[in-house]
Amino acid sequence: MAVPRTANTIPTIYECDSKDRENQTVVADLDGTLLIGRSSFPYFALIAFDVGGILRFLFLLLAAPLAGLLYHFVSESAGIRVLIFATFAGVKVADIKSATSAVLLKHYSEDVHPETWRVFSSCGRKCVLTANPRIMVEPYLKNYLGVDVVLGTEISSYKGIATGFVASNGVLVGENKAIALRRNFGADFVPDIGIGDRNTDFPFMELCMERYIVPSRPGVRPVSQDALPKPVIFHDGRLVQKPTPLRALLIVLWFPIGLMLSILRVFMGSLTPVSLSYRVINLLGCPTTIKGAPPNNAKHSLRKKGVVFVLSHRTVVDPVYVSASLGCMTTAITYSTSRFTDFLSPIKTVSLTRDRAKDAKLIEQILNEERYLVICPEGTTCREPYLLRFSSLFAELTDQIVPVAISVKTSMFHGTTARGYKWLDLFFFFMNPLPAYEVTFLNKLSPDQTCSAGKSSYDVANSVQEMIANTLNYKCTNLTRKDKYRALAGTDGLVGQKPARAATEVPG
Repeated sequence: MAVPRTANTIPTIYECDSKDRENQTVVADLDGTLLIGRSSFPYFALIAFDVGGILRFLFLLLAAPLAGLLYHFVSESAGIRVLIFATFAGVKVADIKSATSAVLLKHYSEDVHPETWRVFSSCGRKCVLTANPRIMVEPYLKNYLGVDVVLGTEISSYKGIATGFVASNGVLVGENKAIALRRNFGADFVPDIGIGDRNTDFPFMELCMERYIVPSRPGVRPVSQDALPKPVIFHDGRLVQKPTPLRALLIVLWFPIGLMLSILRVFMGSLTPVSLSYRVINLLGCPTTIKGAPPNNAKHSLRKKGVVFVLSHRTVVDPVYVSASLGCMTTAITYSTSRFTDFLSPIKTVSLTRDRAKDAKLIEQILNEERYLVICPEGTTCREPYLLRFSSLFAELTDQIVPVAISVKTSMFHGTTARGYKWLDLFFFFMNPLPAYEVTFLNKLSPDQTCSAGKSSYDVANSVQEMIANTLNYKCTNLTRKDKYRALAGTDGLVGQKPARAATEVPG
């Protein structure tokens, strides 16, 4: 017997018992159900900015009022169609897949509904039904939440280019959700639990033995990252925050101002003597905090070999900020940064060859010639509170080691990318209204903490990694540069390799 289509007759998710569900099947909607947010606009906006930059982002923002009117006064399907067209029309399907697999992960993971997840995660077989394009949601749901089946709207394409229209099955809303569920599981299969949040979810919920509604309640806090099956360590995309319509408008309005400010900051920083950099950086609206102090023999060393500052890696300008904090020139070891970035650098940069023997000889030569060497042994940046595995090469070549913990805060744009144009990293970082740096100098390693005391280079590198992680309250991992680029770009991060999307540089 069908339940009348009214939310008042359906118990809420708060009333659902999650015990002994291991052998059961759960089917849930996405927006407003498995996720707290009821609007999919922010996720379309993230994709639009990644695949089409500020112009595509602006086009989507201009289309959003029309989508909202159609959604609320005509049909949910019509509103979704407008968002799909504005985001995907004319974009390579490969670029869409690349973006959804790298950009949306963090933002989805920060919006999982705690009560829905309590029930959803307790079931042995999991299915998500959503009006969103399947290509957009499937990577996160399957790879990070362990969803077995994802049924969503299919987008149409021609010769690998998205047309902006949906496939013949239409947008997966209302009765289309029930049809898709029957087609996938069979007409005779009855899922154990159906979870939704709106009237258009009732058709598929009526096919389930138990039905629960997720009421909209303010102040619901998302599931913590530690409580999810898999943490999001690597992610890409330029936007820091999930762009609600208001945030999207602010980004569009700030973009030309931020661009001009960024150009000013970059070229002023490039032309300013390092001894004055700290003051100039702060005057240009980039607050910099220095904690700790370089040991005396780092500033006034009379040793033949130079001092190595070992950094956690947040952005391409880490070595510049360390030099500014020291008030003197350093030499930075880089990992395949763009020539344009090296050209603008106010400090000397030396690129590694990826041949361990050649690189060891190169670093040894620099240490014999220069007073200070800055190195980021992770080999690449990581945005989340994790440290990648430290290369042990620096520990093999010197016992003059000063760990430096780097922390960066941005509010609008990320200054790093794995799939985009690396030469833009500088400009995106300095486009933030107040990009903040915190540089913490730790104590120089004592002789008994280095290889000169008989320790292996791996032990020394791991020890330095742990010191920095403890200072920043980060977690150490054994992940590497190669792991990051395989996850985000489909390459090993080596010079000459092409990422999944076309014509990008290999970043550092």
